[in-house]
Amino acid sequence: MKFIEENMVLFDVQVEGPEEAIQKAGQLLVDSGCVDSAYVTAMIESYQENGPYFVLAPHIALPHARPEDGGKEASVSFMRLTTPVKFGHKSNDPVEFVFALGASSSDEHIQVLQKLSSVLGNQDKIKQLKEVSNFEELQKILDVGGNKQ
Repeated sequence: MKFIEENMVLFDVQVEGPEEAIQKAGQLLVDSGCVDSAYVTAMIESYQENGPYFVLAPHIALPHARPEDGGKEASVSFMRLTTPVKFGHKSNDPVEFVFALGASSSDEHIQVLQKLSSVLGNQDKIKQLKEVSNFEELQKILDVGGNKQ
C-alpha cells in the first residue's frame, strides 16, 4: 500500500473545476505506478455520470474508480487546492482537499478508507490540513509516518 507518500502530495494547486482536480490528484497515482492512466479517465467519467457521491465530508473529495479500470495497488494521493472548487455536493462543497484512491480490489478500497477515516472524522485535523506547508507536517497530521504496508 502506498498511502500519501512524499511524491503523492501536492500543496496549493489551482484548478478550473472538478475534472481538473480529479485529473491532477489521479496523475499522482499514475506517476507512482499505482494505477494506469485509464483509471484516472474512469474516475472522471464516474464523476460525470454519477455526480459528486465521493465528496464524503465537508471540503473533502475521495475520487476513485473501480479496481478493474486499471488499479494496480492500494494507494492514496493528497492534493490541497488553492481555491476551493464546487463539485456539486449539496452539503460538502466546496472541496478543498482531494484524496485520490487507487486499489486493485474492493478489499483494498476498504483498507484505504479505513486509514483515512481517522482524518475525515476529525475537525482538528481538517483545520490543520489548511495550514500544513510541507510533507513532514502532513505526515504528523495524518499519522502515517512509518505506517507503510
